[in-house]
Amino acid sequence: MDLTRHRAGRLDPTVQGLLWTLLAGLCFVLLNTLSRYLTAQLDPFESQFLRYLCGFIVMLPLVLRSGFAAWRPQHIGGQFVRGIVHTVGLGLWFVALPRISLADMTAIGFTTPIFIMLGAWLFLGEAMRWERWLAALLGFGGVLVVVGPGLTGSGGFWSLVMLASAPVFAASFLITKALTRHERAGVIVLWQSITVTVLSLPLALLNWQAPTLAQWLGYMVCGLLGSAAHYCLTRSYAVADISATQSLKFLDLVWAALLGWLVFADVPTGTSLAGGLIISGATLWIARRESRRRAA
Repeated sequence: MDLTRHRAGRLDPTVQGLLWTLLAGLCFVLLNTLSRYLTAQLDPFESQFLRYLCGFIVMLPLVLRSGFAAWRPQHIGGQFVRGIVHTVGLGLWFVALPRISLADMTAIGFTTPIFIMLGAWLFLGEAMRWERWLAALLGFGGVLVVVGPGLTGSGGFWSLVMLASAPVFAASFLITKALTRHERAGVIVLWQSITVTVLSLPLALLNWQAPTLAQWLGYMVCGLLGSAAHYCLTRSYAVADISATQSLKFLDLVWAALLGWLVFADVPTGTSLAGGLIISGATLWIARRESRRRAA
């Protein structure tokens, strides 16, 4: 383990960021699959509350082992601002989650990197080289190929609700990037669980339904996957430019289409496969360009 950590630490920061982003994407797709299954059984806001409550519970042993003082943030206000923004995005996301396919949900979520790149350029002063713009635009074009045919009828409405969460999540992730300058990744993930749990509780109580034991176990797994995913994502933000890693998130569509087919019998359409190829091509191309640029 120590040897693996040592070798990983010698990798170029952008490559490390891409690897952390890849791990985060895998965790998020597994999380979204399980969340969609559970949210179809309970109220969306209750599902949101339980997911983050369990995220806090799975981290509690770490907090108790090292003491709460070690997890006290340097900027508590920033943690709550991020919690408020993220809770709003989650509210939109959970409401639309059980009403659209997993692949389409993931594809729509890929608009978030576009807003993140723009925000990182405008507010964080990160460089936006032409390669990053091109990779983002190609990936976004692939997303349009996937979701374009479905933006009609009631399914189209819920797709737009899901789409509305993208700029909100982008703002949350940009705040996360700013917080990594002062806070450890674990601290940020813990306080996200705390703030979202507290802020989600009032809406969860409106249509509360006692979860079964199986549902509690499912949400505990969600809490573990969600905490792991946000930890990996926060680590990627800490070691590399946020805009350099966003194109890799488009690869999540491949995992989402596969799991959607296996779990929900959502058969990928021809446009989904075509869009996935465009997205994957853009992802591999920018990863290679970034690696060559760093090596030079």
